[in-house]
Amino acid sequence: MKVFKFGGASTSTIERIQMVSDILRDHSNEKILVVVSAMGKFTNALEKVAETFFAGQNEEALQLFAAIKQYHLDMATRLLKTGYNDAYDRMLDIFTEVEWLLHDKPVRGYDYYYDQIVCSGELLSSVIISAVLKEQGLPNQWIDVRDVLRTDNSFREALVLTEATAIRIRDIMLPAFDRHNIIVTQGFIGCTDENESTTLGREGSDYTAAVFANLMNATEATIWKDVEGLMSADPKSFPRAVVLQQLNYPEVVEIAYYGAQVIHPKTIQPLQHKNIPLYVKCFLNKQLPGTVIDSRPSQPLPPLIVLKHDQALLHLQTRDFSFAGGRPAARLYTLLADLQIQASLIQTGAVSIRVCIDDKADKIEQLALTAANELEVHIEKGLTLLTIRHYTEELLQQLSAGRQILLRQQSPETVQLLMTAIV
Repeated sequence: MKVFKFGGASTSTIERIQMVSDILRDHSNEKILVVVSAMGKFTNALEKVAETFFAGQNEEALQLFAAIKQYHLDMATRLLKTGYNDAYDRMLDIFTEVEWLLHDKPVRGYDYYYDQIVCSGELLSSVIISAVLKEQGLPNQWIDVRDVLRTDNSFREALVLTEATAIRIRDIMLPAFDRHNIIVTQGFIGCTDENESTTLGREGSDYTAAVFANLMNATEATIWKDVEGLMSADPKSFPRAVVLQQLNYPEVVEIAYYGAQVIHPKTIQPLQHKNIPLYVKCFLNKQLPGTVIDSRPSQPLPPLIVLKHDQALLHLQTRDFSFAGGRPAARLYTLLADLQIQASLIQTGAVSIRVCIDDKADKIEQLALTAANELEVHIEKGLTLLTIRHYTEELLQQLSAGRQILLRQQSPETVQLLMTAIV
């Protein structure tokens, strides 16, 4: 059994959906679990619905969702003939689930409503993909992943409950493979024992694919993207970036942790645990070899460059000039965990701690307000974090030229510079 994950770029147009169908036709004699993301940029659009609803603007939220609803209905109309009615009925249930919530008033936290609304993107996309495949002679079963993937109730950053999920895989997914070679489900989302939808964090569809590959003992997993494979840097910012033919698990964990957007940071661990290779391939040209990620030692690598924009630096200092490395540092790490904040860089001095995090206003406000109970807090925003694995001094000087460096952290393999934004 193999796991194929198709991201939003692969389902954003009729032509690209046809490419998905062509890829699966090549594997029609194999058992394939297809994990689908929301179409195009609709996660962003649904986030706007959630924000508007939570601000108390119900009518505007309903109007925004109506546009999303109409787009998916139009896409289904253009793509489907005999399968339209069945797809419409299933989508209608999803529409109703969201619209029922949007008529209400928020009485719980934003993250809860985010998950109940945003999860509809993957559900709608997968319904259409499943119906298209059936019309094109690829029988499959659509499964609502919320019936299978169990999580805790940490909304927007839910933790997968592997034992409970494994039981549902045994009871729901494996019997479905007795009837069909292809199962279509959703990435990014799960469900609590109270039947409340959850999400696994942005770009969490990769992680979903890895979890299923692990629990179903897949022979391999493939992430289909609109790039040739993993690259040494973002080609939009670095035109000389090259495709990496092979990387090992630890190397990918490093660059994902530092902010590379191609692979979700949690994806590798479930695969590495069972030595399942991960392929990153291009759906625009399925003949390209792409990148394989496995347990083999990586060949000599070029510098791997990761740029993270919109960073904030929190300067934290003890009020009485007591050492920061004891209780203040321990308290900070607890705060970061409680607020589900991933620090990109932490540096501790005698009486101060500096923390680089993503510039998310709500998270920064919560962290700063709580830390201010014990520490002096100062915040700088609009910064860029540059990370280079396998760096050279020449490249480091080139990429930091003319920028004010606020923070530097270095090891034999990796250097990080927090600096004024690169325009």
